[in-house]
Amino acid sequence: MLPKFLIADNSQELPDKVFIIHTQTPRYIVESGIEDFNIEQKIYWVDEPINNKNIISQLLKEAEDFFDNELDSQDDLYDETFNNN
Repeated sequence: MLPKFLIADNSQELPDKVFIIHTQTPRYIVESGIEDFNIEQKIYWVDEPINNKNIISQLLKEAEDFFDNELDSQDDLYDETFNNN
């Protein structure tokens, strides 16, 4: 089973962008600025587009929370790795 969210990038062509992929229904991909998740956001729908702004806001919030938590976890792992040496 796939994780609910995945992180993707295309640093060769879009170095300032990050993509958060939601693998469960409704499936979608959020493109955003790598430094600020709320900058230049764009949703690409894999499944039928949702037109309810409240649901879209909730989906974007979940994607942002996932991204923030992943970055925090990576920072913690980096700190652990280099503080133990």
